[in-house]
Amino acid sequence: MSTTTTPSGKKLLVTAALPYANGDIHIGHLSGVYLPADIYVRFKRLRGTNVRFICGSDDYGVAIMLRATAEGKTPAEVAHAYHASHKADFDGLGINFDIYGSTSQNPHHIGTSQEIFKKIFSKGYFEKQSSRQFYDDSKQMFLPDRFVKGTCGYCAAADQHGDQCENCGKMLDVDTVQNPRSVVSGNPASVRETFHWFLDLSRFEGAVSKWLETAEVRDTSRRYVQGLLSTGFIKRSMTRDIDWGVPVPIDDVDAKSKVLYVWFDAPIGYISNTQQLCAERGEGVEHYTDWWKSEDCDILHFIGEDNTIFHCVIWIAMLSSEGSYKLPRGVVINQFLNVQFPGREVEKISKSRGTALWMKDYVASGENPDTLRYYLTMIAPERARSTFKPDDMLQRHNSELANVLGNFVHRIVSFTHKYVGPHVPDYLEEKVSDTDKAFVALLEKAFHDTTEQLEGYNFRAALEVLMEFARSCNRYVDEKAPWTTRKTDMETTKVTLATALKAIHFFTIVLTPFMPFTTAKMAATLNLDLAKLCWDDALRAQPAGSTLKEPQILFAKIETSIWLNAAI
Repeated sequence: MSTTTTPSGKKLLVTAALPYANGDIHIGHLSGVYLPADIYVRFKRLRGTNVRFICGSDDYGVAIMLRATAEGKTPAEVAHAYHASHKADFDGLGINFDIYGSTSQNPHHIGTSQEIFKKIFSKGYFEKQSSRQFYDDSKQMFLPDRFVKGTCGYCAAADQHGDQCENCGKMLDVDTVQNPRSVVSGNPASVRETFHWFLDLSRFEGAVSKWLETAEVRDTSRRYVQGLLSTGFIKRSMTRDIDWGVPVPIDDVDAKSKVLYVWFDAPIGYISNTQQLCAERGEGVEHYTDWWKSEDCDILHFIGEDNTIFHCVIWIAMLSSEGSYKLPRGVVINQFLNVQFPGREVEKISKSRGTALWMKDYVASGENPDTLRYYLTMIAPERARSTFKPDDMLQRHNSELANVLGNFVHRIVSFTHKYVGPHVPDYLEEKVSDTDKAFVALLEKAFHDTTEQLEGYNFRAALEVLMEFARSCNRYVDEKAPWTTRKTDMETTKVTLATALKAIHFFTIVLTPFMPFTTAKMAATLNLDLAKLCWDDALRAQPAGSTLKEPQILFAKIETSIWLNAAI
């Protein structure tokens, strides 16, 4: 079948936030970042866009050092172990990156990070300043912001990290963290002076403001960044007093034993992983510029709400000051996902509070990956925080996936096999009724509405459109009643079955971004090669006589979930 291209004809580079290689990935991460990014990439590829999907583990910084200390390992050992674990989790849930790199293992990452730092340094954007920093007297070490916890001086939220308040979103420092304590020893933290290199973000307020005018971001994200602009940006230290990271690449005695701030080198991981991908595909590392410095390519980042400042302020300032890289076309930001277990209040997903549901446990349970992909999309926290409810997931699997979608597909294919044969029926055009025509019109409307919603990053709304059409499919079959007409009017029955099979063909393509494991089964039943299909083929019914294989059970009913029972 034919292929299509996007109207712009541009290539597209999509990145998903690099997860810290210091712990497992939970459903909040999946819902907020990786699943919507995967859905969008699959959709754009079906539309014919040349897409590269970039991700990888964020291996450097304080978070990994903390985990290493807790586990009695080196930071490298911790980072490498979690990198491999994350990759397996993503594979198990069908999150198909073109490359899942590692900032500590990527052969290009340190050099690229240092090159960008030196370029910005050479332009005079960094200021060396004496810095007041938290210090652990008992351990005789400076404490990077993530090694400190205390009370937010703005909103009084307790137990906040020393760099940013999760409650109000404000940036924090030694003057705005109250009652600070060392995460390493648990003792109160003091303040001492050291030297660091600061990027004065206020110099880039104009660049951020201009970018925000045309950037594709959700309205909630736009208002948040506008609020930051209205209060003014501050200077932010881009170096740290630790030894696990990218060495600061300047000839200064005070730069010795210092590394780049993890939020300086982490987004550069998008670039270095693209370089590695180009090398692995035999194109040459230098061809990464086709994706990062070319007007023929758009760049799109998918992140969670806690990364907004870093991607919409610091990253834009970094790219603007360096000068040779393209700014992202957009940053798709989702909110946090909460959880509500039976008989309990809504809670924040948290490992320490025992309210986390882990991707690795779901993959290990052997349960249907598409059930989780479906439910997380249907409750996606795209513009407001939403809540994962275990009982609701099971109920929606049974009532929506099994009863509505799975039942429709199975009964139509089974009925066709039994009364017509293992092929798409041919029929007389004069037997097509107004009911059949109205149903096809509904299908075409569902296609256009879904396309529009996906282009606008409204994944939840797009899936809702498709599931509402699935309900219409069952209503259509009930109204046409082929089990009755087959006894008296087989030609009308053939119209009903061919039209319903057109809908199954439609679902096989348009549901692929959301539920790729399920549509692979549907494609096998219809004897289709999904790799040869494009998005617009959803409107092109299979010709009469096309072979149909025996249907598979798409969604078995779930009475209980091993994964959820273990979590609850």
